[in-house]
Amino acid sequence: QVQLVESGGGLVQAGGSLRLSCAASGRTFSRQTMGWFRQAPGKEREFVASISWSGDGTRYADSVKGRFTISRDNAKNTMYLQMNSLKPEDTAVYTCAAEWSRPGRYDYWGQGTQVTVSS
Repeated sequence: QVQLVESGGGLVQAGGSLRLSCAASGRTFSRQTMGWFRQAPGKEREFVASISWSGDGTRYADSVKGRFTISRDNAKNTMYLQMNSLKPEDTAVYTCAAEWSRPGRYDYWGQGTQVTVSS
C-alpha cells in the first residue's frame, strides 16, 4: 500500500518558521517529481512548490518564493518544505503529492498537515 505521510505542521507566530516532511512508503519515488499543495478554509487547493526527481529542478508559487524551500532525500524517500518568514495568509492544510503515471499528473496524495500562522 502506497502512503505519503506529512508531519511538522503546527501553530507558529508570524515571522516564524516550520519544516514539513513527507515520508513515502510502499513505493519509491526517487525518479518522480513530487510537490506540495495547500488549501485554506473556503479556498481551492493551490500549488506551493515542486521538485524534480534529481532535486535540480524546483518550482514555487509566487506567493512563497524567497520564503519557502523544497528539498528531498531520495535515500530516505522523503521530501521537505522549509517555510520561513511565515505569514497569516500561509495558514492552510499542506499536502504532499507524487507523480507516477505521467509527468504533470499527481497520482498519490497525503492526508495533509495543518499549518496555522498567528498574527
